[in-house]
Amino acid sequence: MTTAPIKTRRPGRPPKVDRENFETREALIRCGTEVLTEQGFMATGIDGILKQVGVPKGSFYHYFESKEAFGRAVLDNYARYFAQRLDLWLGNETLSPLERLVGFVQHAKAGMARHGYRRGCMVGNLGQEVSVLPEAFRETLEAIFLEWQARLSQCLKAAQQAGELATDADCDELAAFFWIGWEGAVMRARLVKNDAPLNIFISGFLRGLPQ
Repeated sequence: MTTAPIKTRRPGRPPKVDRENFETREALIRCGTEVLTEQGFMATGIDGILKQVGVPKGSFYHYFESKEAFGRAVLDNYARYFAQRLDLWLGNETLSPLERLVGFVQHAKAGMARHGYRRGCMVGNLGQEVSVLPEAFRETLEAIFLEWQARLSQCLKAAQQAGELATDADCDELAAFFWIGWEGAVMRARLVKNDAPLNIFISGFLRGLPQ
């Protein structure tokens, strides 16, 4: 009895990757990110996203196990994007620490205006739906907020070293206060379709910083 020779992969050659599937999955996540910044998770229809990307209706579960798995992938994508944007502004050492914060706010204002105030913060949007979302989302959303607070707290500590903020100020508490207020301001800006709530909030926050 003879056996067929075992085919071995040529040394040094990477295994073949289904690039088309990867790119389609990424396109679905990008589209989902855009949609979920405009509307909530529960109101988002998968069929509409599939249609925008040009994916057959029956193919969704080829890329994601469930709508929840899709939502978590979209949320992770948004969290990475937003963390990079925060690092870009809050880590910009060509500006003073408080100028970095103002720069972030101005950039966010321009982004909301560019999209006609239809898009807000995905994390804030999902936070408003937390009572009807799968329980796993609750811990993830809070972890994202805590990461944002940590980044801002570091910026505020730099402001202390630069003499822009009192040395006895509680930077962790101020950072938490900022994000709680900022999410409310973003929601109100979407409601009135202008940047007045954002301007009022950042002006009040800066005036209230202990000197």
